[in-house]
Amino acid sequence: MMVARLRHEHEDYDAAINAMLKVGCDQLRIQRMKKKKLVIKDKLSQLEDQIIPDIIA
Repeated sequence: MMVARLRHEHEDYDAAINAMLKVGCDQLRIQRMKKKKLVIKDKLSQLEDQIIPDIIA
């Protein structure tokens, strides 16, 4: 499923960013990775909203 793949990709980016922070990688690379991670999170949120629509009771 697309949602599961995006969740896994988001977790991979998170792990990669944490590893880059530990070794003191270039801040520009880290910022780019964070942007990509955010784009994935946004896509994931959109898909989840389509699956589970907000219902105001």
